[in-house]
Amino acid sequence: MPHATPLIATIVAGLGLAFIFGALANRFRIPPLVGYLIAGVLVGPNTPGFVADQSLAVELAEIGVILLMFGVGLHFSLKDLLSVRAIAVPGAVVQIAFATVLGVALSWALGWELGAGLVFGLALSVASTVVLLRALQERRLIETERGRIAVGWLIVEDLAMVLALVLLPALAGALGGVSEDATASGVAVFALPANLGVWGVLGVTLAKVAAFVALMLVVGRRIIPWILHYVAHTGSRELFRLSVLAIALGVAFGASHLFGVSLALGAFFAGMIMSESELSHRAAEESLPLRDAFSVLFFVSVGMLFDPASLAEHPWSTLATLFIILVGKSVAAFLIVIAFRHPVGTALTISASLAQIGEFSFILAELGVGLNLLPEEGRDLILAGAILSIVFNPLVFAGVDRLRPWLEKRLGAAVQPTEPKPLGPATEIGAVAAAPAPAEASPQEDGPPPPTKLSGHTILIGYGRVGNLVGQALKQHGLPFLVIEDALKTIAKLREDDIETVTGNAANAEVFAAANAAGARRLIIAIPNAFEAGQIILRARAANPAIDIVARAQSEAEGDHLTGLGANTVILSEREIARGIVEEVLGGRPKPALPDEQPDMPGAPEPSAA
Repeated sequence: MPHATPLIATIVAGLGLAFIFGALANRFRIPPLVGYLIAGVLVGPNTPGFVADQSLAVELAEIGVILLMFGVGLHFSLKDLLSVRAIAVPGAVVQIAFATVLGVALSWALGWELGAGLVFGLALSVASTVVLLRALQERRLIETERGRIAVGWLIVEDLAMVLALVLLPALAGALGGVSEDATASGVAVFALPANLGVWGVLGVTLAKVAAFVALMLVVGRRIIPWILHYVAHTGSRELFRLSVLAIALGVAFGASHLFGVSLALGAFFAGMIMSESELSHRAAEESLPLRDAFSVLFFVSVGMLFDPASLAEHPWSTLATLFIILVGKSVAAFLIVIAFRHPVGTALTISASLAQIGEFSFILAELGVGLNLLPEEGRDLILAGAILSIVFNPLVFAGVDRLRPWLEKRLGAAVQPTEPKPLGPATEIGAVAAAPAPAEASPQEDGPPPPTKLSGHTILIGYGRVGNLVGQALKQHGLPFLVIEDALKTIAKLREDDIETVTGNAANAEVFAAANAAGARRLIIAIPNAFEAGQIILRARAANPAIDIVARAQSEAEGDHLTGLGANTVILSEREIARGIVEEVLGGRPKPALPDEQPDMPGAPEPSAA
């Protein structure tokens, strides 16, 4: 075995420090992404101590970009985008253009070329998917109209940045950077004469992208789902996980070398095509650990490029960059949303959501430096702006919460929606409400949920496959209950069935308080996540020591964990499956006691409740 192992050292140092600083960031309620960037700064060449291998870090970052964009494509929803297209598409385009103009203006003041200003402005115009979704989830805004607009806006920004990644290499020569041969990465069959000029290069690039997209839509749309279904029927989880990763990496690599398009675009389309398969959720679940690991290494590698001394060397440039991110594009987004006659609260939410930059900004910055379009000072400013804006983003949300009542008094009367709103979070595209929603259905969307008036009821956590069966049994026996759920489609179905629902994550204190655990008779936890279930049990016991708690677990260890936290009864899925098999084998004869089966604890709910 060789003693010099720079790859292992880079991975160990990157992931180890990312874990430490990510945990510290999470402890102070800052997105862990900031911790990952700081870890990269510490192992980079611009700080004392251990220095990771930068060339290897860049290679690892490329894999991180592929898997990051694969994840974006896997969760891309054309339906969600079309449902808010009237505001998200023009709003995002105008906001990107405005932020880019501000970036060009700052770059002109710094003496940069136009190409550098365009890359710089585009990098400042796009928000981080990771940070935005987390901010909306924490404030229970994903399922609201303003949350859907923010997500749709983000999808348009992502698509615009994917297009920029495709066109920048082709236009680099015309913009003052390194002219990249339009056919350099293609195979012989795609070879075309050199010196095509700007429009020729652009035309060839767009033609290659169109050919790749057509191939993916016509061929990939049939082959990729077929491969997933074939592998799934083999029953091998290992092969299924391997097939997902092989498709993601293979399509990205093939797109780059056969069609000359970016690895990012290839990975995005691989994820988007895979998302149409019925097995897309399983594909996302199986690939998530590796996607998370390499995404962390991507952010670490970005942090390695940042020179902390640039903050002291260019303080005014840094402040100007931060001003564009926090104020410039946020004010533009606010005015755009108001111009489309949406409420002040929606405009403020969109503004706060976009007041940060992240992963696409890093990718654009690296591409710009690689093409000799963007100076390294520009990359440092983008990195500094990203780190600072992500840290300040929670403060921006707190600020708009305070500003909202004041603005609503002055602008609320003048800004009334002119178009009917969708009726509920899962309304089909094009369907609109025939009448305004009742007053109680539209409280402050980002405030605490209204408390239930039920007492002596059952609180059911989760309404998936297990929770659905439990809920039907409770309904058949006439037992009052409510459901705590955060899945949009499930919430819509519950409302259609007139089942009282508290929207959000039950581990959240405000969400759980709305279910009136103090006055409830029992709590049934139907979600499979033992860590989250443990938090819910602790909240329930604190609110009502006498409440009966029934939880589910996947293993004996999880069952012991939940019982130790205060669950009266824990249903082990493996044991119940075994019980069903034994009953079937014995032909309905009295069921025997299973090995190591514990008797029901006192205070467990009646059989009719389960």
